[in-house]
Amino acid sequence: MKLAVAVHFEGAQAMAAGVAFEAWDAPEAEKTYLSPIAEVEKKVAKPGELDLRVLPCVMQLLREHRLEPELILIDGFVHLDAEQTPGLGQHLFQALGGNTPVVGVSKTARPGLSSQYEVMREEETAPLLVTCAGIDIGAAKVRLRSMHGRKRIPTLLKLVARLAKNRD
Repeated sequence: MKLAVAVHFEGAQAMAAGVAFEAWDAPEAEKTYLSPIAEVEKKVAKPGELDLRVLPCVMQLLREHRLEPELILIDGFVHLDAEQTPGLGQHLFQALGGNTPVVGVSKTARPGLSSQYEVMREEETAPLLVTCAGIDIGAAKVRLRSMHGRKRIPTLLKLVARLAKNRD
């Protein structure tokens, strides 16, 4: 099972969400998971800086639901640049002992990430940026491109973001 995750912060609380799927082109989740987090640290990172508050929330989601996915898909970066400066996804990969591949998908470009990290999806001109750990970048891009949804953001990534925001 693969797992897409998202975390939404609301004041001192957060909601971690997970969407499980088997096939990359699946139009629906096989199962969804929610973990409300009663108290999170106050954000200290400035805009554009790495915010690691998401990491303990994702770890709680995995522990609470006893999830051991074969791969985790996050909204964000695994690496922040071509020199592989660790982003959220790299910290998650390390927290999981380097055994679970992590693919990061972002809508926003970062300086230091060339076009080799871009994925074009159907009917859109703006690329998504893909970074990863534990899986080849080419394989990660092919899989992301094959995900269900005719717009820029795949269906299951939209779903997990909605669940985290309690809009579903």
